Amino acid sequence: MTGGGLKRSLGLYPTLMISIGAMIGSGIFVLPAIGFVEAGPSVVLAYLLAAVVVLPAALSKAELGTAMPESGGDYLYIERALGPLAGTIAGIGAWFSLTFKSAFALVGLGAYLVLLLPLGATQITLAGLGLAVLIVGLNISGTELTGQAQAVVVTVVLVGLFAYVTNAAWLAGTGAEAADPSRLSGMTETEPGVIFTAAALVFVSYAGVTKIASVAEEVKNPDRNLPRGILGSLAVMSVVYLGVISSIVVLNSPVELEEGGEGGHGASLTPMADGAEALFGGFGVPIVAVVAVVALLSMANAGVLSSSRFPLAMSRDDLLPDSLGTIDPRFKTPRNSIALTGAMLLGLIAFVPVITLAEMASAFIIFVLSMINIALIAFREADLDTYDPAFRAPGYPIIQIVGTIAGFAMIARLGTLPILGAAGITAGGAVIYFVYGRKRATGTSALETIRRRRRGEESSEDVIAVRND
Repeated sequence: MTGGGLKRSLGLYPTLMISIGAMIGSGIFVLPAIGFVEAGPSVVLAYLLAAVVVLPAALSKAELGTAMPESGGDYLYIERALGPLAGTIAGIGAWFSLTFKSAFALVGLGAYLVLLLPLGATQITLAGLGLAVLIVGLNISGTELTGQAQAVVVTVVLVGLFAYVTNAAWLAGTGAEAADPSRLSGMTETEPGVIFTAAALVFVSYAGVTKIASVAEEVKNPDRNLPRGILGSLAVMSVVYLGVISSIVVLNSPVELEEGGEGGHGASLTPMADGAEALFGGFGVPIVAVVAVVALLSMANAGVLSSSRFPLAMSRDDLLPDSLGTIDPRFKTPRNSIALTGAMLLGLIAFVPVITLAEMASAFIIFVLSMINIALIAFREADLDTYDPAFRAPGYPIIQIVGTIAGFAMIARLGTLPILGAAGITAGGAVIYFVYGRKRATGTSALETIRRRRRGEESSEDVIAVRND
């Protein structure tokens, strides 16, 4: 590997902001109206249910992160726990999924950008490409700089969201016509199955909560900061989502949310701006549009930062070419891995209907998070001497089993196309493993350790499945 290891430059606050930044995006500014079409005002409960379902994976990731504070996140844990085939599938899928999310964010901000500037479709695409190049350059120039920029941006966005919720609550309290709290009535009367389906649709909103683990190698004091960053960001965003989604429902009529899309067809893609005219002294729409653009940029930046670490980790295990493990000697960042991610990002923005791809990838995000719970169970049952996490997930193994079952149940609710998309990514990862990585893969997984022990072939002391720094 060229240039040595990565620099631990991220403290607790930047760690929190990177994780939160990966969640502040389409989940707030685009998806609420789509969820409202499915569940009406019960979309508020759908966001809460999605947070509950993602909690087991967050707890599992917090434990695994302190045991293996290296770059790679989902790939690293699943590969060490379940073997290189499962790890390759998880790594490729997580890389694609996060890159799709970043591209979706940069294209999706176009709906808000046209509220500020008279841009055509071609100009919006060019703006997305330019912003993508800027984000890639920022990531190559240094994680510390990226983390600092992320902290500033996310802080500003959180302040804007707090002001949005506060203004909406004040208007509702004064009885203003623009904010009608009765629109939340009937929230608990929707059938549980409908709420569960809506939760599956908006689940991707929380996908960023565990992505900070993919840059664990660059986090200072990971034993302390990783669990606090993962669980703290989930707690913060659960409150933010409940406040913002409730405000959106209060500020917008059902017709606006369900039919406010382009040309009056489909759900609105700018739900926060649609009912914002009464906020901020009548300047609500442009203010919300600015906040949305900044937030979606933050989400795209966090996605590139996280997703680029998957090819890096896989190259270290000889499952992808060595060149992707190159560390820039000046900036101490995985230059080639970031560049590859950037190239994929530019291609998606320019040529691919990203919304469709993002929907397909969401099923795989749920699948990977469910596999994280299984990975934790494998490590615990293997009882490896080398597995020594500083944080232990509570409620083991009940929480992990429930989280896994709930995750697969959500995948079934997403429909045929997302399931086929996840299946395609799975097949692609398997092909890469059998064509390139199978002959190069080394090491023994926790699952294989369990199998060998049951056959009486090898003890856990003879296996090194975890590589701590």
